[in-house]
Amino acid sequence: MRWDLFCCVVDNLGDIGVSWRLARQLAAEHSADVRLWVNDLAAFRTLAPTLDAAADAQRLGDIEVRAWKTPFAPVEPADIVVETFGCEVPEAYVEAMARRPRAPVWINLEYLSAERWVEGCHGLPSPHPRWPLVKYYFFPGFTPRTGGVLIEHGLARRRRTFQQDGTAAQFLDGLGVRSEAGEVLVSLFCYAQAPTEALLETVAAGSQPFRVISFEGTPGAQALTAFGVAGGRRRGGLAGTNLPFLSQDDYDRLLWACDWNFVRGEDSFVRAQLAARPLVWQAYPQSGDAHGIKLQAFLSRCCSAEDSNQSSLGALWQAWNGLAPAQGLGVAWTACLGAHGTLQAAAQEWPARLEALGGLAGNLAQFCTERV
Repeated sequence: MRWDLFCCVVDNLGDIGVSWRLARQLAAEHSADVRLWVNDLAAFRTLAPTLDAAADAQRLGDIEVRAWKTPFAPVEPADIVVETFGCEVPEAYVEAMARRPRAPVWINLEYLSAERWVEGCHGLPSPHPRWPLVKYYFFPGFTPRTGGVLIEHGLARRRRTFQQDGTAAQFLDGLGVRSEAGEVLVSLFCYAQAPTEALLETVAAGSQPFRVISFEGTPGAQALTAFGVAGGRRRGGLAGTNLPFLSQDDYDRLLWACDWNFVRGEDSFVRAQLAARPLVWQAYPQSGDAHGIKLQAFLSRCCSAEDSNQSSLGALWQAWNGLAPAQGLGVAWTACLGAHGTLQAAAQEWPARLEALGGLAGNLAQFCTERV
């Protein structure tokens, strides 16, 4: 089955991160012939260093990668067409879809959300106003009435092996992360709005040694540099390490190796959940603090309101997302550190709940196959 995936890069990494994972999993696990159209190959190259950002067409493993340009050159549409995150496929391509003897299955893959309303919209058809075409809305999510999240076959087994057999230390050493005995490892991937200074000040003032790991060119790396701890330098209990951007597979391993993961957007948010480690999520900032609704919806799905430890985690998330005063971040962070064992146990249980929903790629492939 031939697939065309269209990705319009908006926030530099989240959109292409999800699209690239989906393309790879469809090809590897569902024998899909995937053509991935991307409008910003330079951003894509951050996650796939072997990509030629100047090439109009190339292959990365099993995936054909095409530059999405305007005007859009004529091409034969695939059997299944996926526009990710509300990007609209070119009108010329839509017209070519309509000319096919059998219309392609057309999917709008939406953003991930834990909000209840997505269950009622998942899988709904939307007829095209001009052409005999139907677009289906497919929602990732956290319940059986949604599409689930991207989980590769065998991921939990590989993660458990990595975390239990000493591979993590070797992996970190290979990245140049020289962790001292007893250090708490924290990965930091955030937007510029995050109250990083409040977090770093709290960590530095504590008695327990921490190492915060971030990525060159990101707000987290800039915060470590400004705080004077980049390059392994120590300030109080805090040392920092800035790494080059990692491939998706190596980023997964870093999440597995850390004790806490601060993540942003959608792709790293899901991968941190699958790492079975406590996490702090920064939702994509929206006007009017609308992102707070998404944050609270997820907390309601995964946390018990009666659990004081989970309440501390919720308070930390609120402060990290600018939905509560940054002054409260230190208190919430300290409370979460004290409850780490309980939070870790909950984090270890959560991936199995996600796996029980079926992976997003498999659910999407089944949905489309039934309609081809």
